[in-house]
Amino acid sequence: MDDRPVLVVSEGELAGHRWTLSKDEMLVGRGNDSDIVLPERQVSRHHLKIHYRDSRYLLEDLGSKNGTFLNGQPVHGTAPIQDGDEIQIALAVRLLFVGTDATVPLSFDMPRRADGSNLVLEEDRRTVIIKGKELDPPLSLAQFRLLEMLYDADGAVCGRDDIIEAVWPGTGGVGVSEQAIDALVRRLRDRLAELDEHNYIVTVRGHGFRLDRA
Repeated sequence: MDDRPVLVVSEGELAGHRWTLSKDEMLVGRGNDSDIVLPERQVSRHHLKIHYRDSRYLLEDLGSKNGTFLNGQPVHGTAPIQDGDEIQIALAVRLLFVGTDATVPLSFDMPRRADGSNLVLEEDRRTVIIKGKELDPPLSLAQFRLLEMLYDADGAVCGRDDIIEAVWPGTGGVGVSEQAIDALVRRLRDRLAELDEHNYIVTVRGHGFRLDRA
């Protein structure tokens, strides 16, 4: 077959890694005999398989200890997968299933769901709405500036220099420590968690942060 699909790691230490589904059956797991090796302790030695049958792709959990999730739902047995689906392996690795090489994202962005985002930012009112509920009291100015930058990036990764320029414009980073940025991210996560436990602010180790609107 031409235009084989691709799996892209969207979060964690392996973010950006990608594998083409070059066979009709591919084994994913921690074991070195897997076609796609994910060296994470939470991943089972043989965690899942991806099959190509009857002109479609199927995801099969192999009785893994910590589970396989497709678009947030647990997989029991097999489930069909299609372009844009998110596969989560245990709590360790998130993969994006991309239909062809031509559509592989250059950044680590996740697709917006067809039914819209859970998180909506109304910039003119400095208001955050999650699942239809407004965050009250409003975010601090620094928290809002950080969230606004990530929101406008639309899933792309923002580095620490980007954060400094957005949150503390004109300072050139003078007096802004790594600890100050981490503390700001932590406080913003805590505020968003007041309405939803989903981790909207995703750390991409070695690169920065991105927003997962869910």
